[in-house]
Amino acid sequence: NHALDGGPATAQMEKEVVARIATMFGLPQHLGHLTSSGTIANLEALWVARESHPGKAIAFSADAHYTHSRMCGVLGVEGVAVRTDAAGRMDLDHLDEVLATGRIGTVVATVGTTGLGALDPVAGIVERARAAGARVHVDTAYGGFFALVADGSADGVAQAPYAAIAGVDSVVVDPHKHGLQPYGCGTVLFADPSVGRFYVHDSPYTYFSSDELHLGEISLECSRAGAAAAALWLTLEVLPLSDAGLGRVLRAGRRGALAWTDLLEGSEALAAYQRPDLDIVAYLPRRASVSAVDAASEALFHAAAAGDPTEQIHLATYAVTADALAARGHDVERDAAAARILRSTVMKPESAAYVPQIHARLERLAAEV
Repeated sequence: NHALDGGPATAQMEKEVVARIATMFGLPQHLGHLTSSGTIANLEALWVARESHPGKAIAFSADAHYTHSRMCGVLGVEGVAVRTDAAGRMDLDHLDEVLATGRIGTVVATVGTTGLGALDPVAGIVERARAAGARVHVDTAYGGFFALVADGSADGVAQAPYAAIAGVDSVVVDPHKHGLQPYGCGTVLFADPSVGRFYVHDSPYTYFSSDELHLGEISLECSRAGAAAAALWLTLEVLPLSDAGLGRVLRAGRRGALAWTDLLEGSEALAAYQRPDLDIVAYLPRRASVSAVDAASEALFHAAAAGDPTEQIHLATYAVTADALAARGHDVERDAAAARILRSTVMKPESAAYVPQIHARLERLAAEV
């Protein structure tokens, strides 16, 4: 998908799915396209941020994906980390301090951090950024599709962060996460189509077949596989971007994450790190010190993946500071600066059904290690 005559069918599919995603976020107009990954999608958004506010820095939360810091380095832009609060969300008071320096041209709000699934307060960020003359980019690579169930209901998610996305300058979402696609499918959207001026280039041998805007004229990647567009198009035909479509999958995962957290809060062996905003569950073995939490988490990580293949549970670890543990009410001795805890996602409806069995096995192993 580059020049329209190179992939006419899949180019049309790409335009259709991008328009559907823009509608999901409530954008009244948009310029956007699919990318090979969320990393490249964020690179394009930060590149437009740099071109829009040359010489200005880009601010993002301390819990934002590392791609923002890395891409600031690639682009030669100063990146500024903003502290997070006790729920892992951007601290608005610290953002006020950062914006008061006058150095910031764009603020990145994360709606669904990849560590905890935390939702930054987008409306508050937009209000403060606009007052300071800064743009707002939303990285919702992980959490974006939860916009379909952002109604504050028992198995939905908070409405406010998603409702505020309609008022930002750019947004990124990864269909290769909750959009059920394999790797190789990201999306970047701009609320103001005039940012297309930054992409202008001369390729007289490519864009001669149509006066219509070619996808290669609004992308840094030039030619990309049309297969990603075809796959996403077909998926959204089967599971539309609606509560009754893809929303059913998201609600099942959300119910599973909440049910698991309830079990953790009543466990003598494990503790919930915090209540989940999305479908990511973070938890830790109940131990008396930071170092003991770290050691037990590592042991549980390996024990869960060992033994009978039919019982193996593959976990992830997540590094947290002693301060972060204390902020969430975990009363442990501070004999170390940080510890690893455990992190799981409930991304499939069938996984949600197994939460009680998964929890029971991990609880037993946590008591043994």
